[in-house]
Amino acid sequence: MPSFEQLVEQLEPAGTVLLTVECQNGVVGKDSALPELAAAARASGALTQIARLVAAAHDAGVQVLHAVAERRPDGRGSNRNARLFRAAERLPVQQHSGSRAVRIAEPIEVADEDIVVRRLHGLSPIAGTDVDALLRNLGCRTLVVTGVSANVAIPNAVFDAVNLGYTAVVPADAIAGVPADYTPAMIRNTLSLVATVTTTDDVLACWKRPRRTPVTRA
Repeated sequence: MPSFEQLVEQLEPAGTVLLTVECQNGVVGKDSALPELAAAARASGALTQIARLVAAAHDAGVQVLHAVAERRPDGRGSNRNARLFRAAERLPVQQHSGSRAVRIAEPIEVADEDIVVRRLHGLSPIAGTDVDALLRNLGCRTLVVTGVSANVAIPNAVFDAVNLGYTAVVPADAIAGVPADYTPAMIRNTLSLVATVTTTDDVLACWKRPRRTPVTRA
């Protein structure tokens, strides 16, 4: 892990974006299509930690971007080339565009300045979406990745971010997957090789720290 001073430098608000991945009602909400995953996100405290990070980002002037997975009711444009996609078609709760299932779940608050990116296909919240272009236009250097799932979308997001040249920061207590003991093993053996692994409290401490003010010379 980097020193606290190194983490402060990585998380400078002007160059940082906080990404929430699939933190939507139909995934982590009370009426989730994936109740085991939703239960893990709540029992582990990950959803609460994500809400804390989002609130702190709003206060610190850090841009928040919410990545939502959805599909058209007719399924046009969605993948069917993996067992995961075909199983999702049979779930009792569908992530249909415009439905309650694709709204950001409580207790996460969405501010007017947040950006919501919706995708109809694929496994990654970054590849094949507008996210990379948005991050570059926002001047992002560091992407803080939170959400679900540690099984699929989170590692996809981290790998894509690193491949695109961003520094990825993962608050380990702000992601969740199933089974519960898989998440720390995946972080330790995979994400720690390519991302800065930290905690929600350390991220919040960085964003609450007084910023350096530039020295003006006469």
